[in-house]
Amino acid sequence: MGGPRRLLLISNSTLHGGGYLGHCQQHIQSFLGQKVKRVLFIPYALHDRDAYARTAREKFESLGYGLDSIHESCDPVEAVRKSEAIFIGGGNTFRLLKALYDNSLIHEIRKRVLEDGIPYMGSSAGTNVATISINTTNDMPIVYPPSLKALGLVPFNINPHYLDPDVKTTHMGETREERIRQYHEEPNTPPVLGLREGTMLLVEGDKATLQGVTGARLFLRGKKPTEHEPGTDFSFLLTDSNPLNP
Repeated sequence: MGGPRRLLLISNSTLHGGGYLGHCQQHIQSFLGQKVKRVLFIPYALHDRDAYARTAREKFESLGYGLDSIHESCDPVEAVRKSEAIFIGGGNTFRLLKALYDNSLIHEIRKRVLEDGIPYMGSSAGTNVATISINTTNDMPIVYPPSLKALGLVPFNINPHYLDPDVKTTHMGETREERIRQYHEEPNTPPVLGLREGTMLLVEGDKATLQGVTGARLFLRGKKPTEHEPGTDFSFLLTDSNPLNP
């Protein structure tokens, strides 16, 4: 197939008041287009993979796409090799990444996306694993993957479900911004893009564009965070960072 990388990295699967992937279904259809007929779904982030696959299949079929769930395949590596497009859903990022390593899928997915050019979609945990590492996930480490290094489809990190500080709260725990700042206190840490609910990043080759209905907050090590609205060109994040080579 070939061609440049094509990624749709979504902050969240469900937006308040809507159904599964309802807030981004038009983006999905525009992203996948008419050439893609079937999507390979990776439900490893949730424990009940059968139920997760049913939810995803119902949604994608309503959009005109068939869906195969990788957990139903006797050979997950071969399923990736034959896939037309890949969608990794949300859940626990540690559980997801461990399963990708356990099934020897890190290299195969990278090859299909970066070399063969098949479309990759992620939401929440599926967006986390598309980046350099899962260091900026919000999830608890309920299992222990062999590494925090992820797929490295982009040379920076993302924080899905980014939350702004609540000025009215009496909760004294760290804000999301403080936790990302703590991450950047470590040496050689890459940029972190905080994607609020309803926001996604579209990557086409060397161009990255913020899409959706809310904004994003960009964190660069040693600098003040900046606010960005949908339509922002984030292409510089694809070239100004050091790519990961897992």
